[in-house]
Amino acid sequence: QVRLLESGGGSVQAGGSLRLSCAASGNTYKTTCMGWFSQAPGEEREGLAMINRAGTTFYSDSVKGRFTISLDNAKNILYLQMNSLKPEDTAQYSCAADDFHCPTTTMEPADFGYWGQGTQVNVSS
Repeated sequence: QVRLLESGGGSVQAGGSLRLSCAASGNTYKTTCMGWFSQAPGEEREGLAMINRAGTTFYSDSVKGRFTISLDNAKNILYLQMNSLKPEDTAQYSCAADDFHCPTTTMEPADFGYWGQGTQVNVSS
């Protein structure tokens, strides 16, 4: 089993920054690909960024240039540095992981079998 635990959410004004963390434990050999998703109320879950254990990344167009995903392989901690935050970034953010070859050209929730409980990010104007 894989357990994912996010932290670092909170409230920030537009233009501010937050860093999310996701600690993986258990059978971490199954987490060859890890990523971040967001879901706003009434919206579908959106893939934001993913990374493999070699450090190769994928970013969605909505966050490219503003967010940075990174992975500390030794500690099994996934990060999402979020800069230049906008009110439309307000959402529940979840980390996800699974054992598959990534990054892929698209980021689909169905590709990830392990999920954290999520952390809320609120960006005010």
